[in-house]
Amino acid sequence: MFAWWGRVVVRLRWAVLAAALVLVAVGATWGAGVFGQLTGGGFDDPASESSRAAARIAEELGPQGADLIVLWSSDAAAVDQPAFRDPVTETVARLRERPEVTSVATWYDTGAPALLSTDRRATYALVQLRAADEDGKTAAYEALRPALAAPGVRTEAGGTVAFLHEANTRTTEDITRAELLSMPVLLVLLVLIFGGLVAASTPLLIGGLAILGAFIAVRLVNLVTDVSIFAINIITLIGLGLAVDYALFVVSRFREELAAGHDTSTAIRRTMATAGRTVLVSGLTVALAMASLLIFPQAFLRSMGLGGMAAVLVAMLAALTVLPALLAVLGHRIDALRVPLPWRRSTRGGRPAAGESGGAWARIARSVMRRPVIYLAGVTVLLGVLAAPVLRMEFGGFDERVLPADAAPRVVSERIAAEFPGGTIAPVDVLVSGVPTDAARPFADQVAAVPGVTGVQVAAGRGTSTLLTVTYPGEPTGDVAQDVVRAVRDLPPPAGAEVLVGGRPGADLDLLDSLGDRLPWMALLMAGATLLLLFLAFGSVVLPVKAVLMNLVSIGASFGVVVWIFQDGHLADLLGFTPTGFIEPSNPILMLAVLFGLATDYEVFLLSRVREEWDRTGDNTTAVATGLQHTGRIITAAALLLIVVVAGFATGGMSYIKLIGIGMIVAIVVDATLVRALLVPATMRLLGRWNWWAPGPLARAWRRYGIRETPDDQEPATPQPRHPAFTG
Repeated sequence: MFAWWGRVVVRLRWAVLAAALVLVAVGATWGAGVFGQLTGGGFDDPASESSRAAARIAEELGPQGADLIVLWSSDAAAVDQPAFRDPVTETVARLRERPEVTSVATWYDTGAPALLSTDRRATYALVQLRAADEDGKTAAYEALRPALAAPGVRTEAGGTVAFLHEANTRTTEDITRAELLSMPVLLVLLVLIFGGLVAASTPLLIGGLAILGAFIAVRLVNLVTDVSIFAINIITLIGLGLAVDYALFVVSRFREELAAGHDTSTAIRRTMATAGRTVLVSGLTVALAMASLLIFPQAFLRSMGLGGMAAVLVAMLAALTVLPALLAVLGHRIDALRVPLPWRRSTRGGRPAAGESGGAWARIARSVMRRPVIYLAGVTVLLGVLAAPVLRMEFGGFDERVLPADAAPRVVSERIAAEFPGGTIAPVDVLVSGVPTDAARPFADQVAAVPGVTGVQVAAGRGTSTLLTVTYPGEPTGDVAQDVVRAVRDLPPPAGAEVLVGGRPGADLDLLDSLGDRLPWMALLMAGATLLLLFLAFGSVVLPVKAVLMNLVSIGASFGVVVWIFQDGHLADLLGFTPTGFIEPSNPILMLAVLFGLATDYEVFLLSRVREEWDRTGDNTTAVATGLQHTGRIITAAALLLIVVVAGFATGGMSYIKLIGIGMIVAIVVDATLVRALLVPATMRLLGRWNWWAPGPLARAWRRYGIRETPDDQEPATPQPRHPAFTG
């Protein structure tokens, strides 16, 4: 099939390239319009108690709570002095006249002690916006920002809407900067890897095509369901990273086939039959790993899954169609515009020149084959040390501390917590529905007696619905806030009433529970898809199980480093973030999906060449050593290029972007060096022929339905020695 596909692409190369140009034009115009179509937010589970509480509060009592918190402060005047009071009250009066605003509550109107700082030099207003959804509130905030400032008084905006707006803006800036930094470095590294400008440009062309094609795909999906703007983040990361990997693998194999003396058409057929097959298996495996995110009810995780799937599949298709068509046109000109490099050996496409022994990777392969037990034990101990901190990983919701220390929403949150009575900008909301407000007051007294509660107020009442706001000490994401939510939910409701507990602490707790409930299903889906696809690719039941275990080893090491740095606070000053003592759970879940796919990607690269040599020789030790020798340089180069794509994330201002960047870098380095170069070959050497074992019925199924093919002009493989233990 794959050699046949190579012949088709060669014959239709100009039509394929023309279609690619059309795709680029559509992606750069209509596809790029996806930025204005996607939604923000999507962090809540619509079926959770906190989401239902928010919807019922809005339905039964109207909009409640503060969307914005505007903090005014002065070092020279108190809040009740004219120099402070007059500009602030004038600003408030103008705000109340704005169509975006429903209400503004201040200390000057209500006299509420919670709105006045203990030194009487700061006060804040609670601003409620008219818009019903998050996108509308964000647009209203952007329009209102110039009107919030009071002349002569320091003004800072915080609250949920300002926080999310700041987080989204800074995240976009961080990712854009990372991309701008990575592209020139990628080009330089590709030139060093390939030794020529033409060959080096092909991965970047495929990467650009993957991103633009994914934009089109996501915009089409957005026509039938809402997609979060976070999908764009994963598209640029996965689309560029995997497109470069796939192009590197295909171009390297194509140059190797040319160096072996084959003409262009034959080289493409052989490349598609080997590297093309590998790209297909890898792309499907990574796409299914990203699909595991679709089981979560949170829109932003589902959007990450959709964006990742689109990017991977388009990158895979581009590497199987556009790239071979381009190679068919270029032929030997793929080596044009060579760059003279003093250390470049007389090698092409990863194959040693005549008389050479294969270089560093051949020496590594021979060393691992001679001492597999030593390598297995040593690498296992090292990875165990790296992964050990995972055992004490703690989860918690994200708050303003993910922002840089000088970001206004974080400053507002920290100042209110430190300088104002009550000390929280995110109370627990308790809706008591079904009884009059008078009948709900005894329940409010019960809530006030809950350990950790510092105050309970009746915030609103209408008919048989009453809203209580509950304050507590500490952060909205802290243990006290979550304990208060749990305790209030455990209280027996008033007779004939229904009680729903929400607010930001309730939403954080529900997020943790929702993600925890679905995480095992995500893991089962990823593992099951990987086992199936790798069996279809390699005809073994041992190798897929080993691949899943190896993936978990490298990901565990990455998570251990993440806990040591971001939960424990090591290197916080150097990296510029504030440790919170916990990890926001959606970050490791996203990393798990991405890293599991990438780890399988490198596993497929290695095992494909090993299987090719096994089919040719029937000697397991030779197959493993030769496979490592031929793919070690490519896997290392692919990992290095992906690290460059990710590295810019670690320099961002948002702590969760740093976490993802550093976690992925650690995982990629560990996977491409310790795991794929040492641990996998050592285990395969020890397993011997058992690597290729499958029960009889499965072996027959693979021979009939497996994803396998050798180059169409290669001699049939030497028949392998047969033994009942390996044939079922």
